[in-house]
Amino acid sequence: MGNTKSGAMSKEILEELKMNTKFSEMELVQWYENFKRQCPSERITKEEFQEIYSKFFPDSDAQTYSQHVFRSFDTNADGTLDFKEYIIALHMTSTGKTTTMKLEWAFGLFDVDKNGYITKSEVKEICTAIFRMIPKDEIWKLPSDENTADKRAEKLWRFFKKGEKDRVTESEFIQGVLANEAALRLIQYQPLK
Repeated sequence: MGNTKSGAMSKEILEELKMNTKFSEMELVQWYENFKRQCPSERITKEEFQEIYSKFFPDSDAQTYSQHVFRSFDTNADGTLDFKEYIIALHMTSTGKTTTMKLEWAFGLFDVDKNGYITKSEVKEICTAIFRMIPKDEIWKLPSDENTADKRAEKLWRFFKKGEKDRVTESEFIQGVLANEAALRLIQYQPLK
């Protein structure tokens, strides 16, 4: 990963992260120093990631969702995130403009079995994890067709115009979400302001 002799991040990784994230060089260097301090092994386990992630949602149950987020960013499937995977995760899950890249990541999140397609049961699984992040005092404010995890999953699935046993491809997912603001809202949790 980095240059272990000097303890500095490699130039290649720094340049790649500057190019592919919204973070500046100074921010990345600071993130890396903090990362090394908190994770001397330069790896984050799923449990450590869940603990960090839950701090972003103190009034919610983010454990299940954070497991799915972790899975989607553990690109080499070694059960840990290195600094690069961690920064990409922060970048992709942070608020900001919806890009095709973020929707590609969201597709990977919903593609639980990593077979290249999303099924209705996978939509339900992720919608349930997202729904658990919504604080109880916000649920009553949701539209009546979105106030349970099952209703949210049904509504999202209808946007793709698919049958019960059909599958959604990545391009169908991206097109379906981009074409409908409600679908975009259903694939994420944005705390009420």
